[in-house]
Amino acid sequence: MTGLNKELVAYRMSRADETLEDARILANAERWNACVNRLYYACFYAISALLLRDGLSSTRHSGIRGLFNREYVKPGKIPRNLARIFNDLFERRQEGDYVDFVSFKGPQVTPWISQADELIRHIACLVQSSQSSK
Repeated sequence: MTGLNKELVAYRMSRADETLEDARILANAERWNACVNRLYYACFYAISALLLRDGLSSTRHSGIRGLFNREYVKPGKIPRNLARIFNDLFERRQEGDYVDFVSFKGPQVTPWISQADELIRHIACLVQSSQSSK
């Protein structure tokens, strides 16, 4: 991986952490639809960093999701139970952002925060271990 790519991977992981913190702030304010949006994007940034690390990318969200599932979930690099949160948030974010009268509630959203955090931490470990071994 080039120096520029390493910087971009680190930047995207930083964005993932920052966006996860934004989701927590929105949860504290009980802004559940916005929280779901930020949770999705936190995972998205981490996954895009992982893809970039391996020379993969897509210009579409569905493409990122497809590459993630094909390259990391199916071969077992990311456990299915961790990957499920990204796939669920992909759908929920679509609903919350584009479907009228969708209103998420705290009991529904709150567990997603820790699940997204767990996925991002797992990805951070994968990214860190590959960078330190090269």
